[in-house]
Amino acid sequence: MPKWTDYAKEARDRGSLAAELYMAVSTPVAPPETVKEILPRHLAYQLKLQGEHKLAFAGPLSDDTGENMMGAGMMIYSAASLDEARALADADPMHVEGGRSYTIRRWLINEGHIPDILKPLMEN
Repeated sequence: MPKWTDYAKEARDRGSLAAELYMAVSTPVAPPETVKEILPRHLAYQLKLQGEHKLAFAGPLSDDTGENMMGAGMMIYSAASLDEARALADADPMHVEGGRSYTIRRWLINEGHIPDILKPLMEN
């Protein structure tokens, strides 16, 4: 596998967007009641990050069937580095207070057009 930075350079060189964001998947480690109790502080933190333009997207994930909530969520951070994105996730009350743990990865957006994706969602 190539180094991340080499791949990102190749993507830019071939004309891809090569926009780097950071994806955190946050998974419950505490009982649902605890996660629910932490939720208001978690949401306030996310609104703060949104206002600072450090949170691109966030929201809950369904189970594999798509029919049920599973208490997990995903956050897409806009940060200058993986370390900064990790610091944002570390400061989330959901993680600080032990409701969830998370994994984080770099995400290179090479193709797509976000407004086209969001337009149908905004019409509902």
